[in-house]
Amino acid sequence: MEDLKAYIETGILELYVLGDITPDEKLQVEAMALKHPEVKAELDAIELSMELYAKENAVEPSEKLRGRILGSLLINLGDDNNLTAAPKHEESTEYEEDNIVTLPARKENNFYKYAFAASFTLLIASSIALVNVYGNLKESKDQLIAITLDRQKIANNVNLMDKELIVLRDTSYKIIHLKGTAKTPASVITLAFSPAKKKVVLDMANMQMPKNDEAHQYQLWALVGGKPVDLGVFDAKGDTANIKEMKSIASADAFAVTLEPRGGSVNPTLDQMMVIGKF
Repeated sequence: MEDLKAYIETGILELYVLGDITPDEKLQVEAMALKHPEVKAELDAIELSMELYAKENAVEPSEKLRGRILGSLLINLGDDNNLTAAPKHEESTEYEEDNIVTLPARKENNFYKYAFAASFTLLIASSIALVNVYGNLKESKDQLIAITLDRQKIANNVNLMDKELIVLRDTSYKIIHLKGTAKTPASVITLAFSPAKKKVVLDMANMQMPKNDEAHQYQLWALVGGKPVDLGVFDAKGDTANIKEMKSIASADAFAVTLEPRGGSVNPTLDQMMVIGKF
């Protein structure tokens, strides 16, 4: 069920409705909809929402544009009447000598001309309306993508909060405070270590460390029997939040953090040790 919920929250269903996915992704969505009623229900709800939004934001030609269309038709009609005005029809005259019958002149039928003019004008009006509708749909698509990204961000934050609660409630975790060395005496990092689960978690939200530049990263080390063991690298940024799980380890005598070239080092740079704490 959690995997199904995560699949729905990826935003692929919204992109399917908008037609902005690959053929393989389209087949995948349709297969999931057939297999899982929850996916089918979510897909129907998204399509209904899009239809309601399109109806609410439908754009019709303005009154000014309608007036211009009707005015153009009336002017064309008036010009044609003036040009085609003719004297009253004379009755047919027969000339018995030549056996010829002269018929009155046939008035030209302008129906197709009027129909073409009206159709052309309405085509222009429809094109303008379609441009407006396309603009609204594009704006709606951008908003939908933004909403999907926000939902994904919220889901990620919720997952991180769940991990924090697990750490706080799990008695197998021991809290260790790594304090600053003579190089950075004000620095502090708090980590949680569970030997039973072989997990090490850093408290990124409350750490107090100088911001590292683009060429360097902080590297966490576990001291096991006097030997350093690499537990991974991390950055100290102003927007750092929540927790970060590092590499696994079953036992450690102490933990320390050094400043290393980006990507980490094989061995710690001892003169760049920032914090240290015993288990």
